[in-house]
Amino acid sequence: MPTILTHAVIPIAAGFALSPARITRRVVIAGIALAMLPDADVAEFKLGIEYADQFGHRGASHAILVAAATAAFITAIMRPARTKLVFAFLFISMASHGVLDAFTNGGLGPALLWPISDVRYFAPFTPVRVSPIGMGFFSMRGAGVMLSEMRWIWLPAAVLAIMLRLTISKTKVNL
Repeated sequence: MPTILTHAVIPIAAGFALSPARITRRVVIAGIALAMLPDADVAEFKLGIEYADQFGHRGASHAILVAAATAAFITAIMRPARTKLVFAFLFISMASHGVLDAFTNGGLGPALLWPISDVRYFAPFTPVRVSPIGMGFFSMRGAGVMLSEMRWIWLPAAVLAIMLRLTISKTKVNL
């Protein structure tokens, strides 16, 4: 899995691309929380739930359907003026978690299609080093993971966000 910090990069970049005029800080913060939320499933290890179980790490909590349902629920609670945009933003924020995990080079892939399928998926290209769980993050391996994430996630997300922000501001796209 990418680090918890890297999962926040997608909603931060998307929030920047859309600008505060289109997406509020409150929605961006909610997107950051949702992007990180699927990894709360690591607490299930303490409950005796195995990694490979459908409710284990990278299981149901990483599914696209769970992201859609969670985004719909949060959007309904927030009752924003731009409901469709906020739903899309929150959905992409949370769904990005499983997608990013699919690009890592270790562990089990995420169960993106749960409950339709328990299959764990990896992308055909897995350049992102898998992050150690727990205190292993604060090690040389953890530093290597951060460098990998900066190269394969942070930098492309920043470039894309800047390009989109410039494009949206020049074309006056009404989202």
